[in-house]
Amino acid sequence: MACVVDIPMADPDDARPAGPSLLALIREDIACVRQRDPAARGQVETLLTYPGIHAVIWYRIAHGLWNSGWRFPARLLSWLGRFLSNVDIHPGARIGHRFFIDHGAGVVIGETAEVGDDVTLYHGVTLGGTSWSPGKRHPTLEDRVIVGAGAKILGPITVGAGSRVGANSVVIESTPPDVTVVGIPARVVRPQLSHRRVVGRIDLDHHLMPDPVGDAIEVLLDRVEFLEARLTHMQKRLREAGVPGRADDPAVSMSDCGGTTSLMETCNG
Repeated sequence: MACVVDIPMADPDDARPAGPSLLALIREDIACVRQRDPAARGQVETLLTYPGIHAVIWYRIAHGLWNSGWRFPARLLSWLGRFLSNVDIHPGARIGHRFFIDHGAGVVIGETAEVGDDVTLYHGVTLGGTSWSPGKRHPTLEDRVIVGAGAKILGPITVGAGSRVGANSVVIESTPPDVTVVGIPARVVRPQLSHRRVVGRIDLDHHLMPDPVGDAIEVLLDRVEFLEARLTHMQKRLREAGVPGRADDPAVSMSDCGGTTSLMETCNG
């Protein structure tokens, strides 16, 4: 009788090239800080004094446990990292290379969030979900995204590569790449390729953005100034025409200016 031998089938995931080691990822995270924070003077100082780096290191270790099926130890380690750094990163989140959290306080990253390479977050940022349903419910940040302090990005949306999110903005819709969004809810205020390019480095000038409210008020002030000048001109014409009453008094009724309709039409013309 022929013996039946169980031959283990190869897992398709095993055929994929192995990614960088945990130590290599942490080294990249530490090295990128000096390129994005002028206050960083050395790798040893960065490693010992930057809570954002501590949070990322705890996450990297917990994420490895999570992917290995050790879900409870991963969550426990994630809780410890949150307790020590005040940054809450779920171990199930997927974060790319050279990730930097500046100041590292109050940042929250949900379970199904995806973060690309060379992404920078400032303090108070939330990558949150908007649904109780399982599955993808947190945002995706593509490569080189910069998120300002206090910004909230909610739901399974995508922030395009190279985009910037203004401080305290609330993003609830996907954005194209290479734009600046600001406001509640966030809107595109700077189109593609309109901001300056920094060759070889990440441009951290995320504060350089227009003020849409200020622009609207400026247009209104210009319109008011034009209308006042036009009213002054009409009042002068009425006085020259000998209209009875005070031509510059806005309380004068139209009956007091009888016979001046044609004159006012001429002024308006």
